[in-house]
Amino acid sequence: MALQTIAVIGGTGPQGKGLGLRFAQHGHHVLLGSRSPDRAEAAAAEINAKSPAAPRAQGGTNSDVAAAADLVLLAIPFAGHDEIVGCLTKALAGKIVISCVNPLAFDRSGPYALGVDHGSAAEAAAVLAPESQVVGAFHHVSASALWSDRPSLHHEDVLVCGDHEEAKSVVQELARSVTGRRGIDAGPLRMARQLEPWTAVLISINKRYKTQSGVRISGIDGSH
Repeated sequence: MALQTIAVIGGTGPQGKGLGLRFAQHGHHVLLGSRSPDRAEAAAAEINAKSPAAPRAQGGTNSDVAAAADLVLLAIPFAGHDEIVGCLTKALAGKIVISCVNPLAFDRSGPYALGVDHGSAAEAAAVLAPESQVVGAFHHVSASALWSDRPSLHHEDVLVCGDHEEAKSVVQELARSVTGRRGIDAGPLRMARQLEPWTAVLISINKRYKTQSGVRISGIDGSH
């Protein structure tokens, strides 16, 4: 795919920073967003220190990086999701918006899925940003694996769902930055209702077996 300018909203968190690192390592221009530009610049400096040969990541406010980007990735806590996305509606208009938000909570028994009024965080984003093409992806890749020194997470697949075929195809290609393979088309955006809570299952497995489990789909070769 052509190199893109990608804004990561919530780029100071582990998941956003890890995905930003992988995108930068594959030549994309990464803009990390935060409510605090100082925190965003600090996170960008961490990416630049880890991959000095990659295009330099930059930090800024959520609104500034969203306005400057070709693609926007939402990697924000679900607790502040609607407020943040609602404030960015104008900046997100006409753009592909990727949601990797997992609406989860934790109690003494571990992680569990939260109920979402619109069915999923991705669908909620589509309602809040109606002029954007929202795609769900990157839900199941762990932050620690993304930030590791592994050249490619080839043991995993990125599952991609969305209602806009062209936008979904762009995100499937972007998945190569993480796994080395094209992402797998998991169906329409409503499938995010199944993809998002599955992360709780992976977290439980990881805790039980002290590993970094991921999702790999059998029966599909690399030419899909």
